[in-house]
Amino acid sequence: MNIQITSRKFRAKDSLKDYIKKELKSLERINEDIIDANIILSYTHLKDSIKNVEMQLIVPGKVLTASDESDEFKKSITKVKLKLEKQLKTLKSKRLAKVK
Repeated sequence: MNIQITSRKFRAKDSLKDYIKKELKSLERINEDIIDANIILSYTHLKDSIKNVEMQLIVPGKVLTASDESDEFKKSITKVKLKLEKQLKTLKSKRLAKVK
């Protein structure tokens, strides 16, 4: 799986990048056909700093996307991972249903 991490208007720390890669490895256990993973990290400067995470997984024949925002990047990454996990499980069950 090719992983591309883009951080807008800031430089992501290595610890955050390692956390993202660890979370993506858990998604790879569900579906090993993931070709690419594109992650976009950004934040807005309002009263509260809001962290946005958008993740895109490319699997054969599909592009799965999810995004979330919260006050911490790790919270947002975890929520996005859960959303993509659900999409991957649905995709896998649909493919298995077609085989039967």
